[in-house]
Amino acid sequence: MSDTNFDLVVIGGGPGGYVAAIRAAQLKMKVAVVEREHLGGICLNWGCIPTKALLRSSEIHHLMNHASDYGFNIKGSIEIDFKKVVERSRAVSKQLTAGIGHLMKKNKVTVFDGTGKLLGGGKVSVNGKETLSAKNIIIATGARARALPGMEPDGKLIWSYREALVPQEMPKKLLVVGSGAIGSEFASFYLNMGAEVTLVEVMDRILPVEDAEVSGFVEKAFTKQGMKVVKSAKVTKLDKQKNSVKATIEAGGKTTTEEYDRVIMAVGIVANTEELGLEKTKVKLDRGHIIINEYCETAEKGVYAIGDVAGAPWLAHKASHEGIICVEKIAGKKDVHPMNKSNIPGCTYCMPQVASVGLTEAKAKEEGYKVKVGKFPFVGNGKAIALGEPEGFVKTVFDEKTGELLGAHMVGAEVTEMIQGYVIGKTMEATELEFMHTIFPHPTLSEMMHESVLDAYDRAVHF
Repeated sequence: MSDTNFDLVVIGGGPGGYVAAIRAAQLKMKVAVVEREHLGGICLNWGCIPTKALLRSSEIHHLMNHASDYGFNIKGSIEIDFKKVVERSRAVSKQLTAGIGHLMKKNKVTVFDGTGKLLGGGKVSVNGKETLSAKNIIIATGARARALPGMEPDGKLIWSYREALVPQEMPKKLLVVGSGAIGSEFASFYLNMGAEVTLVEVMDRILPVEDAEVSGFVEKAFTKQGMKVVKSAKVTKLDKQKNSVKATIEAGGKTTTEEYDRVIMAVGIVANTEELGLEKTKVKLDRGHIIINEYCETAEKGVYAIGDVAGAPWLAHKASHEGIICVEKIAGKKDVHPMNKSNIPGCTYCMPQVASVGLTEAKAKEEGYKVKVGKFPFVGNGKAIALGEPEGFVKTVFDEKTGELLGAHMVGAEVTEMIQGYVIGKTMEATELEFMHTIFPHPTLSEMMHESVLDAYDRAVHF
């Protein structure tokens, strides 16, 4: 039998759990991770990574269909080997998951395959058979797709993100319910692979957490690409047929029924707190999520929670950062700072891409700021035009009084790679002057970041 006494036990091996475990090992702790499915969690296996692999395939398909714009003539139709597209996505996930296993061994982290459950008093059971002891326990069990009553995914006709990642065949007509990051990415993928897609959102705009101008731009782009977008709408019934689904949709005071090959439900997530043994502890929940303080501590001494199980924003990089904060606090390091959630970037990898950090213009005004807003379009950037990607914009929101960058919002090609420049600036509490005095390389898309800042102060040069 393996040693069962540890300095730290982490329940869950996703991007929060495995990062916390590695950092703890670096700090000379004896660490165990309990994982019931796959190391890497949802992110590496069923979320962030495989969806990006699929989206890369759809991007290539889109470019091939527009090859003539770049001087290439493709004779005949472009055939999609859909099975190979999915297989590539799974291979990418498998490679990265294996890499996490290697990191566990490299850092001498003990991995237990199974379900972890709190027993109280610093004890964790694995599958109800083996008991681990630890002074510190981190809950990093993540979350799963939310299901609406009567519309639960069945794995065949109604999909969650899991089924949407490994379809047996390409649906010709698809309904996507929910236009957050997950819904918008899947809608964009299947649209660019040739499906007829309808996207339904209960709010009055898609991507509702983003800046209103960004949401509006993405909706126009989706519509131009051929997607049907229905806002302020509810799917009230899904009637399963032999190999299709009849969906009843209420919107604008009207009720319509339409038939689709498949339906993807992307209406949020639910924290994985069931059967964790929380009743044996003082851990408290709020709307299903574990309540923590700024250092990820729960109400139970020695028990911590990080990532999706501890609430929004539900992002892998937020979970990883919480894991490091948590472990360094446990280790007694003196330079540990609570996470500033306004400095967490969000990225959506649809076409066009969306990236943001901080307050939207509307939220900044709502919080009482007098703002200066800058905006620069892709069409004014040489690199964007050279790439054949002239659609999009960069928007920056500053506090007029102090020059503080309150928020940045981007839509267009590769903005998910550019947003980090603003994140670093926000983290360092840079003002407009630091951004203005920064030299941006030419020709790059990042020059638009500079121009947007300049525009907020009526100094934009190229537009």
